[in-house]
Amino acid sequence: MKRDSRLSNVLHALLHMAEHDGPMSSDVLAKCMNTNPVVVRRTMGLLREHGIVSSARGHAGGWTIEADFRKVTIRQLYEALGEPVVFAMGNRNDEAQCLVEQSVNAMLDDAFVEAERLLLERFAAVTLADLATEFTRRHATHKRKSKHAS
Repeated sequence: MKRDSRLSNVLHALLHMAEHDGPMSSDVLAKCMNTNPVVVRRTMGLLREHGIVSSARGHAGGWTIEADFRKVTIRQLYEALGEPVVFAMGNRNDEAQCLVEQSVNAMLDDAFVEAERLLLERFAAVTLADLATEFTRRHATHKRKSKHAS
């Protein structure tokens, strides 16, 4: 099963956009994310519908962030993307007749629901500003290490 990486891509794009002065074209964002500009436009369009980004056409156009980084949570982005399936695992047969399989399904269903609840709770607690702060910290550490290695 192919994994859905749209949330990761969106986070990547938004952090690049936050560091960039002015709009960023779909072509530039696609290069940053090693993907196709059509994928960028389709995905960013979902964020535009939720007021997180805006777009302008033309030579000086591109995507810009509209929402407050301190308020937008990972959960909101996840929801804007249509709440992609979190886990690829599932029951072998959802309509099990076997009592053993029904028991297994019940346990797995409970575990999946709880795991998803915890993950979405964590997504709701992390803002784009939190991610930007983490990037800044890692970037500063990287620069210090590179400087000392020279």
